[in-house]
Amino acid sequence: MNDHIGGGPLTAEPTDPAGPPRLTKRFDVLLANLGATGPFARDCLLAACVAGVTFTLMAALFFVVTPPGEVVVDPVRAWLLVALGVGQALLLCLRRVRPLLCLAGIIGLQVAMIALSPPDATIRVLAPFVVAYTIGVLLPARTAFMLVGAAVVVEAAAAFGTAAVMNPDLLLSAVGPAGSSALSNLGAVAVGNYVATRRRYTQLLRLQAADAVRAQQTKVRAAIDAERSQMARELHDVAAHHLSGMVVQAAAVHRLVDRDPEAAKAGVAWIRSQGKETLNNLRLVVGVLRGTPADGSGSGDTAGHDGEGSVPVPGLAVLDDLVRTARDLGTPVEFVGVGSPRPVPPIADVALYRMVQESLSNARQHAPGARVLITLRYLPREVSLAVVNGPPARRPEPAVRTSSGVGLIGMRERAQLIGARFAAGPTSEAGWSVTVTLTSKGSDSS
Repeated sequence: MNDHIGGGPLTAEPTDPAGPPRLTKRFDVLLANLGATGPFARDCLLAACVAGVTFTLMAALFFVVTPPGEVVVDPVRAWLLVALGVGQALLLCLRRVRPLLCLAGIIGLQVAMIALSPPDATIRVLAPFVVAYTIGVLLPARTAFMLVGAAVVVEAAAAFGTAAVMNPDLLLSAVGPAGSSALSNLGAVAVGNYVATRRRYTQLLRLQAADAVRAQQTKVRAAIDAERSQMARELHDVAAHHLSGMVVQAAAVHRLVDRDPEAAKAGVAWIRSQGKETLNNLRLVVGVLRGTPADGSGSGDTAGHDGEGSVPVPGLAVLDDLVRTARDLGTPVEFVGVGSPRPVPPIADVALYRMVQESLSNARQHAPGARVLITLRYLPREVSLAVVNGPPARRPEPAVRTSSGVGLIGMRERAQLIGARFAAGPTSEAGWSVTVTLTSKGSDSS
């Protein structure tokens, strides 16, 4: 996850796991190269191909394959049947732009072919099957079967009517064309409906896969943002607390260099110790964010390089040390504990400690010399922490007078993280107050 923080944003589009087959892609590219880019253009190309196949098959049937005398069809009728078959094929150019018109035209030509066909022959070509398949793909199943069923009835009526006029053996001569029409047309509709259902299912899978990938990317981005916020809060708290104290002490050392060299040396030694503590705290924060053990067993980065080892994870148990450090920096701090101390969840323990640390840093920067009262109450159903400072006793140093408001935002985010109530604002005595209340329910959930 850390690799994305310094890199580019996650903008890759989700891949389509159920994309068109490779053969279909190649066929689409081939048609595009031929100039057939739209449905009508491609259907015209299909109609021309089916017309060529139909002409070849019917011409071979009437003039090459059929032995003379077996089926009596005069040349004029034969060529007329060939023309009707080719006309059916050419109507396929309308199969997607005007499917109902295409179906009506092909069925009309099929009725004419039934009327012109020999009594004992059933002549059907590819166009009726293709248009029935198209109706099954484009229209709902019920509508498609009703339309093609009506076409089958029309063809059967034409077959029976032609047989009644031309052949007294009505049953034998009409069953063939009627049965052939029913099987081919209704079978083609069933195939087309299955293909349409399969396409819709595949499209649904694509949409679900794309939604799943987008949801995963959203979770990853949210996790990255949360990690960045955590890093910003921890680093700000550590740096603001220690470095602000070091700046205050450095200003005091600057004033004592000429007047009291020994006191200045002691101040420099304190600054050096605070620098080491700052480094240890920063190593601890980085180690926790990386998931490294606090004792440095997982990596040498978290262990102190000065032979001092790693500092323990801060919490309410070491508030006394924090208060002592603040007093060393010249801040009059009073710590009051009410009730019997009890453990709180680790996240809440660290968060409350960091809030006190940030409050003391803010008081040192914006109200130097002001008295600070820290009150920690262990009540039956909640833990309450209040940090209140009075008005500044002296003017802040220019180096630490400015503020970006990040500390207050970080404290509010920490309170939200542990489910605590947070309040911060000025007091009636021109001071500042920060109050955090962690209920038993909120602490349990943390």
